[in-house]
Amino acid sequence: MAVAFDLFGTLVDVDTPADPAEAVAAELEARGVAVPSAFGAAYREQHTDAPEGAEVPLPAHVAAVLAAHDVEVTNNAARRAVVAAFDPDVRVRPGVSAALAAASERGPVGLCSNCSVPELVGRTLVRADLRGTFDAVVTSVGCGWRKPHPNSFGELADALGVAVEDIVFVGDDPDTDGGIEAVGGRFVDVSDTPLSALPEQLDADE
Repeated sequence: MAVAFDLFGTLVDVDTPADPAEAVAAELEARGVAVPSAFGAAYREQHTDAPEGAEVPLPAHVAAVLAAHDVEVTNNAARRAVVAAFDPDVRVRPGVSAALAAASERGPVGLCSNCSVPELVGRTLVRADLRGTFDAVVTSVGCGWRKPHPNSFGELADALGVAVEDIVFVGDDPDTDGGIEAVGGRFVDVSDTPLSALPEQLDADE
């Protein structure tokens, strides 16, 4: 058995910008980019042709939005603006320590997060004092696929060195995290089983 966790909304809560487009635009302007007046509306539109379930990194999306309005920006500038716009305040949710300890007693422990912002997962883990806790960390921006796409869970299984059917996935969203069940694994919804109750739940599954 391997136990894996979602990050945002499961292990931690973070404060995100109330208006992501406005936050990104402000960071672009701070870096000397001429942001078009239509940026906010265009930010909410699709500008990249990607397969269903694929992740489009947010800096690539931002660069495509600007290019559609004849504004050139380097990939590095777009990336730095996005990273700055999503610099999080992090709060660890109750029961995390007990849940992670119980998971580590069963086998390898993984993290799999849908996140299109580079560096956000890493920064969040540092601020939550969870860096180095996991045997494998898979992000959609890193692997190119968002949960519930099977490739996302396949990447996680490969990184953990287990069959995907042997993963118990703990998360807060049945539509994304619950996708583990379509590939043979098991989903534990923290809305029904709080993290503090996960040790007993894992005991019952053995």
